Amino acid sequence: MSDAKIPKFERIPRHVAIVMDGNNRWAKRRHLPGVAGHKAGVKAVKIVIEQAARLEVDVLTLFAFSSENWQRPEKEVNALMQLFLNALQKEVKKLHEHNIRLIIMGDISGFSSVLQEHIEIAQNLTKDNTGLTLVVAANYGGRWDISHAAQNIAKDVLSGKISPENITPELFSGYTCLNDFPEPDLCIRTGGELRISNFMLWQFAYTELVFSDALWPDFDETNFWSAIEEYNSRTRRFGRTDEQLKEDQTC
Repeated sequence: MSDAKIPKFERIPRHVAIVMDGNNRWAKRRHLPGVAGHKAGVKAVKIVIEQAARLEVDVLTLFAFSSENWQRPEKEVNALMQLFLNALQKEVKKLHEHNIRLIIMGDISGFSSVLQEHIEIAQNLTKDNTGLTLVVAANYGGRWDISHAAQNIAKDVLSGKISPENITPELFSGYTCLNDFPEPDLCIRTGGELRISNFMLWQFAYTELVFSDALWPDFDETNFWSAIEEYNSRTRRFGRTDEQLKEDQTC
């Protein structure tokens, strides 16, 4: 655990989501293969998990592998799958020791049977932990999430469980991934790109977006704290006016 003193923040986001971008560019700048960047990025993963736990964030969601990432070179995809398997085999016990619950979000049917087996073992081991919930989005895409929810709603309409006129945004949310958790308050994207790349499209309706120029392997405590500071500088209106917010605060 880091001994660095955490700044005092007025507000701590309950749910932080991170698009971990820049591994390949980090490796390319060092004339290394892309997989070297992914391996170097493991350190940043450990840092943000530790910091989120110290700040008592409820949920930390990391975008590890998108449904579009299968289009990458086969060698890189295979290396990412091996890194994922190694993490499940070697790091989950440490998560469990620190009372961290692990959830894998995405279409895990696309993974090998060995990887699916270790995902199940890891989730079962940590399912009763009450500290930070760590969500790893793997073979996940926001459009997949929405279409998957729509499919399940359609099935329930056909079976008579619900009627079409009862389909509301609130009901729809209940069919999406992470429906038992608060929607992300803050999304951090590293690597300097200004987009969300098909990540949690439904859940990001009122999420504050912070973009960091740091490539993911270089992302550290100070970068994470800086994003929290930026989050604290924002006024979250949720469709209301500043005057209405002031009235709520004085009540």
